[in-house]
Amino acid sequence: MRLASRMSTIGTESAFEVAARARALEATGRSVIHLEIGEPDFDTPANVRAAAKKALDDGATHYAPYPGIPPLREAIAEDATARKGFEVTPDRVFVTVGGKGVMLYAIMGLVDPGDEVIVPDPGYPIYESLARFVGGTPVPIPIRMENEFRLDVDELAGLISPRTRMLVINSPANPTGGVLTRGDLEAIAELAIRYDLAVLADEIYGRILYDGTEHVSIASLAGMAERTIVLDGFSKTFAMTGWRLGYAIVPPSLVGMYGQLIINTISCAPTFAQIGAVEALRGQQDDVAAMVVEFRARRDLIVDGLNAIPGIRCLRPTGAFYAFPDISGTGLSGADLAEKLLHEAGVCVLAGTAFGGVGTDHIRISYANSRENLATALERIRGVVEPLAAATSAGSAAGAPMAGRA
Repeated sequence: MRLASRMSTIGTESAFEVAARARALEATGRSVIHLEIGEPDFDTPANVRAAAKKALDDGATHYAPYPGIPPLREAIAEDATARKGFEVTPDRVFVTVGGKGVMLYAIMGLVDPGDEVIVPDPGYPIYESLARFVGGTPVPIPIRMENEFRLDVDELAGLISPRTRMLVINSPANPTGGVLTRGDLEAIAELAIRYDLAVLADEIYGRILYDGTEHVSIASLAGMAERTIVLDGFSKTFAMTGWRLGYAIVPPSLVGMYGQLIINTISCAPTFAQIGAVEALRGQQDDVAAMVVEFRARRDLIVDGLNAIPGIRCLRPTGAFYAFPDISGTGLSGADLAEKLLHEAGVCVLAGTAFGGVGTDHIRISYANSRENLATALERIRGVVEPLAAATSAGSAAGAPMAGRA
């Protein structure tokens, strides 16, 4: 059957494809440690599960209002006002099936064919994929390790053209764990206002922060709530990936647009899951706090372990649960090393190029796995990488000019 031509423009999220290959390898009897998927390994908190179970027993199995049930929109508005630092009213909140719905509606509703969308590189691949799918042109803004995985605002300014329609920012970031500072965001906001840009602010990891790092929502800055779509949800903070609940906080001018697009796509998110999400926001938060403490310990374990392996350099991330080490000292690209680690060491990671061209010499590691498994993974990685780094170092030394000679 002939596919529509637009299907040639859409990308993918390789984490799911790589995970499927790893599971196929496991089916042959191989041991594989999964560090590829960005999914907390914790269970959804018991109080949230109990609320959803009770909702099912109480008959919450019918359609919900298309923007979301009123108690959840109210809870999101209260939580966002308190945590994000700007006034949010329930009428500006839309509950979606996962955070991807927020992205889809923002890009579909605001980007015309030929418009440019500035996206982070490396960054979550669906930003670029959806921009292309609607006929837009993704323009990558490099996010480099030497700048602590924060974008360079002067470089960003140089990428803005008369066709630029939207800027996508993600802080804390997937795949790097980088966090934009308040100063970064103030400079970005000034550019957005000057050039009349819409901003899609992906804040899904906003509560997973370490070492006293401040999370600033760009929508809290002067003049930005009117042009920013905030993306957030329950998957990461509350370990609710399978519940498929995200939400958008939108400017008043986009309330009608979001309503139309939700009605035309999903109708509504599941009612009982939304009732569980109310409990997630309004119930005890001890499980969230404990999860972040554990992620911090895992971060330190994986970063210290990687930096102890010759050929690998790893920045200590300040948010999310990913490490994005530079592996150029191995002599391999990130894609080649990821393949080698899977088949020779039974460690599944992602190539940095799954997130953009800047990631050529990187791999992404999700440390949303037990400390025991992370320690084993580090041993296996060392077994593969150490000989590569030694050979690369020896080759560099052999090719270097001798002292005293031209």
